[in-house]
Amino acid sequence: MSDLRDLTLRFTDAFNRDDLDAVMAFMADDAIYDQFNGARAVGKAAIREAFVPQFRGDFGTIRFVQEDLFADEVAGKSMISWTCTLERDGVKRGWRGLDVLRFVNGVVVEKHTYAKADVPQLRAVD
Repeated sequence: MSDLRDLTLRFTDAFNRDDLDAVMAFMADDAIYDQFNGARAVGKAAIREAFVPQFRGDFGTIRFVQEDLFADEVAGKSMISWTCTLERDGVKRGWRGLDVLRFVNGVVVEKHTYAKADVPQLRAVD
């Protein structure tokens, strides 16, 4: 497995473990996070603030189930597509999306999230 693929999987795993500190350890101090709703957070403090509701459990339990992963070692970019599942009050829902990540020296400098959702529009999943 390539280093970039490994970094991408470990980064995604930190989300699935609900470990905000581990996620933030992957972020560069001046990283950019473009969210699927068009909002942009720049810098670790702003990115952490954008992630807090998710990690605090405001939306329920969120997990990212990997579909595809492509990595370009030369460009330092990876793309991971996933189904995001959300479980709350005994109901499990989900939507599909992807992250385009750019790494420099082993840390994320850009995270661009795209989703097949507006707010998101949730659909039931098995």
